[in-house]
Amino acid sequence: MDLEFTAEQREFRAEARAWLADHVPARPLPSLETAEGFAAHRAWERELHTDRWSVVSWPVEFGGRGADILRWLVFEEEYYAAGAPGRVSQNGINLLAPTLFDHGTDEQRARVLPSMASGEVVWAQAWSEPEAGSDLASLRSTAERADGGWLLSGQKTWSSRAAFADRAFGVFRSEQGTAKPHQGLTYLMFDLCAPGVTVRPIGRLDGKPAFAELFLDRVFVPDADVIGEPGQGWRVAMSTAGNERGLTLRSPGRFLAAAERLRRLWESAGSPETWRDRVADAVAGARAYQLFTYANASRFAAGEAIGAESSLNKVFWSEYDIRLQETALELLGPEGELAEAPGGWAEDYTFALAGPIYAGTNEIQRDIIAERLLGLPKGRR
Repeated sequence: MDLEFTAEQREFRAEARAWLADHVPARPLPSLETAEGFAAHRAWERELHTDRWSVVSWPVEFGGRGADILRWLVFEEEYYAAGAPGRVSQNGINLLAPTLFDHGTDEQRARVLPSMASGEVVWAQAWSEPEAGSDLASLRSTAERADGGWLLSGQKTWSSRAAFADRAFGVFRSEQGTAKPHQGLTYLMFDLCAPGVTVRPIGRLDGKPAFAELFLDRVFVPDADVIGEPGQGWRVAMSTAGNERGLTLRSPGRFLAAAERLRRLWESAGSPETWRDRVADAVAGARAYQLFTYANASRFAAGEAIGAESSLNKVFWSEYDIRLQETALELLGPEGELAEAPGGWAEDYTFALAGPIYAGTNEIQRDIIAERLLGLPKGRR
């Protein structure tokens, strides 16, 4: 790929940088894992949407700027470098929206995407179940045929954003007794305030409800909220998972900004020699991830699919993130032991610890790498 940005891309970067300089809150917003913080972050989504920065890669008709993936990466770099707030609409924008673009109907896109872009409707991801996390095909929650729609029953767990979100998307077993577990699944959207839905928040290590359990008791969902064909949910879900593990969940901009913060922290501590190599590794790792993502984005732009290579991405950034946060906390010394450690490092570390687990555990990703990329035989499961 050509690593030189075009004049148009540089102009786009300058425009994004100027807008962010004028609009990013002077003080960090409260944690989005609290009711107060969630509301503040939803308001920030509205502000982004006002000038069509909330979904830069979407078509203009849905509130975006029609930016290609390289300009999206440029925007993400500027976004994190500016210290802008976390995105409370991340699940919807990065996971559900690409799924709707690939598998949804025109009616679904017109109905769902504008309110997602504005932050009016925030989406939760409802995939994992008590006995079906990374092994998604073993899920037990059901979708039973009803007049004009489906009745959802069962339990979802570790549902991101569900404690405060408005709606959710997930996969349900709509056919019993299929030859293989990934057959007979249907992908549906549902309202978290619908009759029959119980939301029970799950506290993180710091007590904040970043996740929730969902209990579904014959929750009615109209046919209009089925994505793709009934019974073909696995194929649709794999499209979502590819986006999650590949380009969209952790853009390089996030790690470039974190590595730069770590470098400044090291300098403020007097540039201790004993920490030099670890800080240098963090900076080099962020840069390597940036270049790897640029390469994937260029392939994407050329019409290629990422496929199983997305598992490489997922394993790298999830383990890299923990090492970076640990280095920062150890540099802080005793202050790093505090729940409210300076610079927000403690909360970032707590979040990073979940990285190897969510979006498909790293053990599963390594199996995918071994089997699909390296051609090794299947292991015992």
